[in-house]
Amino acid sequence: MSTLLMIALLDNTVLSNFSAVRRPDLVRLALGNQAATVEQVFAELQAGIRLKRLPPSDWSWLPVLHLTDAERPLYERLNEGEAACLAMAYTRGYRVFTDDRDAREIARQMRIPISDTIGLLVRLVDRGSLSVIEANDLLRSMMDLGYRSPIARLEEIL
Repeated sequence: MSTLLMIALLDNTVLSNFSAVRRPDLVRLALGNQAATVEQVFAELQAGIRLKRLPPSDWSWLPVLHLTDAERPLYERLNEGEAACLAMAYTRGYRVFTDDRDAREIARQMRIPISDTIGLLVRLVDRGSLSVIEANDLLRSMMDLGYRSPIARLEEIL
């Protein structure tokens, strides 16, 4: 499957970061029709909104996928949302966007292509959808709201 056509499964950490800064539209802008999530992640996101840990956000455009019976054994060996993303990505040849360190390590071991919140911000800058200043402002806002970013400014990797 071509990387350009590969489905990008988003986990709750990535969705929550963009929800927290009230910009889920940027995920759609960055990934378009490639973006999707799994039902377990979407349930986690909705719980965060219900508990008022996150502001209400419009993710109605984001496809929510369901595990097949063949994917469930892998899912059952791992943790909830990330596990579902990894199980589906592994069996269907998708990539995963996650900020969870353990999920990223397992994805590497399974040879699943991965990225994260920083990767989405860089993609938005590379495409000209955001300036570096705008992306850094969003990153700072995400960090102020609890995101533990590996970098303080995007210039560190651009």
